[in-house]
Amino acid sequence: MRLLRDWLYGIPAYLWSGWGAIASLCLFLALWEWGAQVYGALILPGPQQAFATLAELLSSGAAWPELWATARRSLAGFALSVAAGSTLGLVAGLSMTTAMVSRPIVTLLVGMPPIAWLVLALLWFGAGDATPVFTVFVACFPVIFAGALQGTRTLDRQLKDVARAYRLPLRMTLLDVYLPHVLSYLFPSWITALGMSWKIAVMAELLATADGVGAALAVTRSHLDTAASLAWVVAVLGLLLAVEYLLLEPIKREVERWREATS
Repeated sequence: MRLLRDWLYGIPAYLWSGWGAIASLCLFLALWEWGAQVYGALILPGPQQAFATLAELLSSGAAWPELWATARRSLAGFALSVAAGSTLGLVAGLSMTTAMVSRPIVTLLVGMPPIAWLVLALLWFGAGDATPVFTVFVACFPVIFAGALQGTRTLDRQLKDVARAYRLPLRMTLLDVYLPHVLSYLFPSWITALGMSWKIAVMAELLATADGVGAALAVTRSHLDTAASLAWVVAVLGLLLAVEYLLLEPIKREVERWREATS
């Protein structure tokens, strides 16, 4: 209960500290508007036109089913990759032999283009939810696995020796010694995988499903409706930023308070 209260109290301060992110978004919108002025509305509609189109899609109710379908698939694949990648990475990091054996496999998985996984998933699962979920999972898994592996392998040996010398209870050792260090590697990998999950889910929907943002983008492409295409892109980016900055980042700041105490 106290943790939840501290987290809620910390949200205003966190949002206030995000002025740098707001400034960068404003700069991006300014560059976008400049590009629209240079190339014209047919090639690159301006932010105002894209946001107006998105507002129409939201007010009419046409956008919500598509956004929900994409969010469901991307978050399902992301959750599976977090569960499997974090667990297996932590286990692999406990053994030098396992870590050395797994590294070439992780390198191969990272180097495999997501479009190749998508083609294989279409052959294995056909058109439907399983294809984008599997593609997101297999593309995000090695990123999270590598983060968990590095977090386990780089733990300061002196901290282990101190914990052993003072005979700290297992719960305290895990929560106060191992967990903060491992999470400092896990959270960046989770955030990276989260961004990948949305992009890959939309790409998979473009070829494998009849609904979702990817399918909607296919329709707007066939109609040469650039404004609607940008509206869908803005909607996906808005959901991504909301999940990252309103959920993951506040949790990360709460978990990593030990850095402030040691600085």
